[in-house]
Amino acid sequence: MTSEEPGALRGTARDAYLALAMVPGIGAARLGALLHAFGTAEAALGGGSARLQRVPGIGAAAASAIASADRHAGRRARERCEALGGRVLLPGDRGFPGRLRTIPDPPVALFALGAPALLVAPSVAVVGSRDPSPYGREVCAAVSAGAAEAGLVVVSGMARGLDAVAHGAALEAGGTTVGILGNGLGVIYPAANRALYAAVAEHGLLLTELPPGERPHAGSFPQRNRLIAGLAAATVVVEAAAGSGALITAGHALEQGREVLAVPGPVTSRTSVGTNRLLRDGARPLLEMTDLLELYPGVPRPGPEVEATGRDPRHRLLALLRGGPRHVDQLARGLAASSSDTLALLGGLEIEGTVEQRPGLVFARRGTAAVLSPT
Repeated sequence: MTSEEPGALRGTARDAYLALAMVPGIGAARLGALLHAFGTAEAALGGGSARLQRVPGIGAAAASAIASADRHAGRRARERCEALGGRVLLPGDRGFPGRLRTIPDPPVALFALGAPALLVAPSVAVVGSRDPSPYGREVCAAVSAGAAEAGLVVVSGMARGLDAVAHGAALEAGGTTVGILGNGLGVIYPAANRALYAAVAEHGLLLTELPPGERPHAGSFPQRNRLIAGLAAATVVVEAAAGSGALITAGHALEQGREVLAVPGPVTSRTSVGTNRLLRDGARPLLEMTDLLELYPGVPRPGPEVEATGRDPRHRLLALLRGGPRHVDQLARGLAASSSDTLALLGGLEIEGTVEQRPGLVFARRGTAAVLSPT
């Protein structure tokens, strides 16, 4: 018998597929073998332990778990997801992200809350330390805001520290973001991210392979990290101590054939040990936004010809500064104005608190890291 394509499943057949997929220890390989052997998820759930053990890869323990599985678990998970305003995505569904179908150990089901269309948009993963330095926070905010302003979806893991900075900066820049959870929908973890959880659900997307209400556990975060890397064409590691979860994400990205960029940091900084080692081992250095954006040929790069638009010269100045700090003469050329007129405009923006002056008549938007300044 041939297995049904998950995208073709409807009603009780869809719920049965989800119930089978939720059995502990049933990943993509075992699920595929079961559907090939039994034809449908309903048949596999009712196959009995002896028949189940004849399926390649299904041992006694797995067979027992399947035979004793709650056949209504899939329906309840779907209903709870829908009650939260979300939806279930199966690998054959049109909205299931194609990038995740081909990774090692692909997810067998996803629970999404927000805008699923973001799953097929160009995206970049931005990850880093849960205990970042002020430098790490500044760089992470600048990278995430710059990526969002360029039209990229910022993907991260909804953890405290730089994950939260990445999501928040993307939204503050008027962009979009996808938060990959290490728990089920409806669970706020960490609790301090409650407001961020609501903002991402409203203006971006929350995504998880765990059923609604499931609490996080130690193994769920490394599993989540493979989805962060898999969803994006490139992963940026801003800060990472030795053994950091961000390095696990980078490892997944390399295994999946994705690009990895790392932000260099002080050799004396504990939180830059991991990123500096990535650079030593061949990761791309991220020194300015063009280092990232050149990996996305269809995305505009920051610069006067792209961003210096609009009639209000103050808005044009801020657009010119999105690419990083610039000398007053560069800004004057971008405005087609004199340096004295440009300085007067910059003075007004300084008073408003949106621009800061640095040594040598160099100006930057507040929160833009010097490390990202153009060459």
